[in-house]
Amino acid sequence: MWTTKTFLTKTKRGNILKIVREHYLRVDLLCGSAACVICPHKDDELVLDSKPESVCALFEDPHYLILDTNVVLHQIDVLEEDALTNVIILQTVLDEVKHQNTAIFQRLLEIIGNKKRKFYAFVNEHHRDTYVERNPGEKQNDRNDRAIREAASWYATHLSTNNAAGSFPQIVLLTDDESNRNLAQEKGITCCSVKDYIENVNGFPGLVDKLSKNVIPESCSKDALYPAHLTIGQVRTDIKHGKLYQGTFHASRDNFLEGTASVSGFEKPILLQGHIGINRAVDGDLVAIEVFPKEEWRKPSDIVLEDKAEDPGDLRKWRQYCGILLPSKFPGATRHLFSPAERRIPRVRIETRQSDVLASQRILVALDSWPRNSRYPLGHFVRALGPIGDKDAENEVLLLEHDVPHARFSEAVLACLPPPDWTITAQEVAKRVDLRDICICSVDPPGCTDIDDALHARPLPGTTSDGLKRFEVGVHIADVTHFVRPNTALDREAALRSTTVYLVDKRIDMVPDLLSSNLCSLRGNEERLAFSCVWEIDENANVLSTKFHKSVIKSSAAMTYEEAQLAIDDAHRHDAVATSLRTLNALAKKLKKKRLDNGALLLASPEIRFQVDSETHDPIEVQAKKIVDTNSMVEEFMLLANVSVAEKLAAEFPQCALLRRHPAPPPGNFTAFLKAARQQGFEIDVTTNKSFSQSLDEARLPGRPFFNTLLRIMATRCMQQAVYFSSGSLTQEEFYHYGLACPIYTHFTSPIRRYADVIVHRLLAACIGADVTHATLLDTKEAGAVCDNLNYRHRQAQYAGRASVALNTHVRNTPKPSPSHTPNIPAESGSHNEQSHVRVEWASALKKSSSKILFKSRVETEAAVVLAVKRNAIQVLIPKYGLEGPIYLPEDKFIYNEEENIQTCGDTVLKTFDELTVRLSLDSTNLQHRKLCFQLVKPHIPGFSYEAKTEAMEVEEVKEVKEVKEVEKKRKETSELKSKKKSKRK
Repeated sequence: MWTTKTFLTKTKRGNILKIVREHYLRVDLLCGSAACVICPHKDDELVLDSKPESVCALFEDPHYLILDTNVVLHQIDVLEEDALTNVIILQTVLDEVKHQNTAIFQRLLEIIGNKKRKFYAFVNEHHRDTYVERNPGEKQNDRNDRAIREAASWYATHLSTNNAAGSFPQIVLLTDDESNRNLAQEKGITCCSVKDYIENVNGFPGLVDKLSKNVIPESCSKDALYPAHLTIGQVRTDIKHGKLYQGTFHASRDNFLEGTASVSGFEKPILLQGHIGINRAVDGDLVAIEVFPKEEWRKPSDIVLEDKAEDPGDLRKWRQYCGILLPSKFPGATRHLFSPAERRIPRVRIETRQSDVLASQRILVALDSWPRNSRYPLGHFVRALGPIGDKDAENEVLLLEHDVPHARFSEAVLACLPPPDWTITAQEVAKRVDLRDICICSVDPPGCTDIDDALHARPLPGTTSDGLKRFEVGVHIADVTHFVRPNTALDREAALRSTTVYLVDKRIDMVPDLLSSNLCSLRGNEERLAFSCVWEIDENANVLSTKFHKSVIKSSAAMTYEEAQLAIDDAHRHDAVATSLRTLNALAKKLKKKRLDNGALLLASPEIRFQVDSETHDPIEVQAKKIVDTNSMVEEFMLLANVSVAEKLAAEFPQCALLRRHPAPPPGNFTAFLKAARQQGFEIDVTTNKSFSQSLDEARLPGRPFFNTLLRIMATRCMQQAVYFSSGSLTQEEFYHYGLACPIYTHFTSPIRRYADVIVHRLLAACIGADVTHATLLDTKEAGAVCDNLNYRHRQAQYAGRASVALNTHVRNTPKPSPSHTPNIPAESGSHNEQSHVRVEWASALKKSSSKILFKSRVETEAAVVLAVKRNAIQVLIPKYGLEGPIYLPEDKFIYNEEENIQTCGDTVLKTFDELTVRLSLDSTNLQHRKLCFQLVKPHIPGFSYEAKTEAMEVEEVKEVKEVKEVEKKRKETSELKSKKKSKRK
């Protein structure tokens, strides 16, 4: 049976188009209930129990639950608990949830897929007896509610048919919509609100805590602290007429009362300030903005808000957040304040009856609503993560806070993998170029297991027309796409993750370990599938020709940077590996010179490594990372491969090539930097990247070798982020990569750890006829969405990596050996810390876990340099450790000169690049925000600088206190002993 759906739509030219679609209805769709005596079920089709046990005191009889859409959208945390079983999910609800929130839709599908939960998806939209047409003038939401009620009524009738009285399950419709409940009750359907049902569930303590709080209507004006939000209709109308603008809100990391919104059509981000101006927006929100007249515009604040435990915070993002429960002043209270770990998020009001247990735990809380008359948003408890300070709990917090997908790979994903004993077949070799007899080697950090790339170089016979020697040079990249096929569960998971995330003590892989560390890793003396980029190059590093092909390789050696450097430097070595490396190194130096001559930037970031005590396994030092020539050697050829592939893709796929660009920084980004350099006697020319690069090379101070590095660190922070994009979305001029000074660029060389490279491999394979293309690869809209996710995941991976270094450097000792990976893709010097991981190397392996805190039991006095001067603080860098932090300056002692960007106290002037001596100590007053405190030692400012003698006095005082306590302890023990003896005598 079928019916028709008719739609009226307006075309771009204003014409009305009538669309008629056929909608098929069936009578043989199964209800899924073991209590049914009508439907011809097979055993594996019976999902719902015949006599489900009731866990709710309100309903003693066996019953099935039917949920409306809002229950799923708002109460997914409750649904994920095992309390509710025998639940019917209607197609109407599934479709609405998928349309409104894909993340919740996926969570719902996982529940339905768990057979133990007994959630049954019923296709009510295609059943003859449950499908309802939309009435003229009826809103879609009202029609869907009616469809849910119709399905609930049908189930009640269907199950009672031919069943003995009282021997079949009842139907209970869960909905928080009072109007929907009233209409359902008129049809004889049993209804209940979610709150009433859950509060009466027995045997699941803590379930009530997970109830989402209802949204209070915006019309509420009682004690309103914030302006009312406009309706969606008002917003759309005002945006259309130019009264409002649409943008994405970004909360300030330095000042929680400030943020910006990126809006199309405005050269600079729009500034939003104060509680009223931000109006409950949270970081990442899509917001509607009213732009004030120009005479009312303000500039951003130069205040750094100090992170104090009592700071109330305010404003930011609607998602689940990690943090701790603040102790209540009232014994037995159920309403509590939750303090998020993310400093840009306000405290959240939640209700829980488990406060005694949760007080010592890291917990996860979801935001539900933010009423106009509430200082804080409302939320609910989701789950406990573990004890505060526990290594696993803190890592879980770090991953959750940075939205890093880190669950175990699902069975569906693992089912896509080849067997562990997989080997390359003769048929596969026949399709490829066989390079197994060529001396190819890889060069990576110590302990690297996910080896993406390998190289080779060998001389070619004859010379060029200019009499120059010729060489064949190849970059060979792991052929991940041979195993990760499009639109499989493995591919979808890799696309979701987008990147491997490198933490200090662990690695969150983009693809399962069988691929990342085994079958795709180009390990020494093992045959592997590769995608090769091979050039003919003359001795002056001019590329004469380029070719691409799928290949089979057998790496002759998997070397570390240091091992490769030793092979190059050892004059007694003349083997094939050493000879190849020397050729590569010589050509790389010439390639680098050409890049720099073209204006490529060499910037810097304070990268560190841990030095570990060989006996106690405690971190005793963090030091700057050492770079050798072979780092640069590998970097140059990875850059060249990426440029060569980008040129090929843009030529073959001008509308959908996945490329990477680095926009030139706006002139305003350099203001503070140029002022600071000028104070040191240098005029930095930032007109072009080439003039910028030359100025940086010339800016050197005698006696201060670190000054130039510091200058480059600061220059890095003037840059914009490099981003992925689809070639059809921008003009050719916008492809330019500012930092690398090249007109076109992409990522091809790390497909084990970056999904962007996977897409690039597929496009390149299609270019050379090595693989077929597919529809999604050529879909420009899909390409844009993929790039958005790549950029987001790449950025979050960077933040997670930095947070891991901060956690392990500031707070806790590193737990166990897990060598981190510094890949061969360079830092793309034009963008800030382009690696999607943390460059941390181990001086020696850790053999066992340790819980000591690096700075807990010691205080350090170290040389520092001023990175920035703010109105109330100076930001300093400790070169020895690569650590940064603020020294807060009291207004009653310091005078801030905004024009010169300096702080003055008497005869002491503090400005950018000044060398200081600072004292580092750990502040543990805030349990979840332990941090390093920086105190000024030199120059000495009476009443402000830390006095060295004070430290000696503190040590003496501590010693005296210990001695007093020891005496008191002995006295107490002696007294107790005397009492026991006396008692025995009696």
